[in-house]
Amino acid sequence: MAMVAGVLVIAGLPVFFRWVGSRQGAFPPEPLLPRIGPWDASAPTFTVLYGTLLLVVFSIAGRPLLVLRGLFAYLLMVVLRMLSMALIILEPPPDIIPLVDPVTAIFYPDNTPFLKDLFFSGHTATLVLVALVAPRGPVRWLASLAALAVAALVLVQHVHWTVDVLAAIPAALLAWWLAGALLRRWGLRPGPGAV
Repeated sequence: MAMVAGVLVIAGLPVFFRWVGSRQGAFPPEPLLPRIGPWDASAPTFTVLYGTLLLVVFSIAGRPLLVLRGLFAYLLMVVLRMLSMALIILEPPPDIIPLVDPVTAIFYPDNTPFLKDLFFSGHTATLVLVALVAPRGPVRWLASLAALAVAALVLVQHVHWTVDVLAAIPAALLAWWLAGALLRRWGLRPGPGAV
């Protein structure tokens, strides 16, 4: 059932993004961006993001329930993000340098950079989830530092407002908690060492 839900969510993303893009958004108060950048940080952003993701996936490969919780958490985070974007539509920062993700770009309308997928930052939330799923110890510390680095990089590039990045943290924590609650309800437990 979760797999079907995941396929439906992914299949609906282009239509959803087109709908969000057609609506007028707001400009939130912004204390930080006028003081930094913008600078193109695409290469370091994707290097940190996908390098950390590969490291953590490799480190938990022998723990299928933890992998399952991470996948559920990611799906729930995408749904939370869609709900957030539907309720809180923001315009992009005026001097944004588009961050064209080579993996997620296929979901954008007309294969062009989509600039209104703002509240909350998906890249930041993804790396917070990656840090949560990482085994305790050096890998988790590294993943946590990577999450902070990507949060800073998307701000430097003016891809997100500060509020987008800050909101990503509780959103990822909520998705992680909900995924754990679902697994426990189904009688599955990721085992010791998982948050």
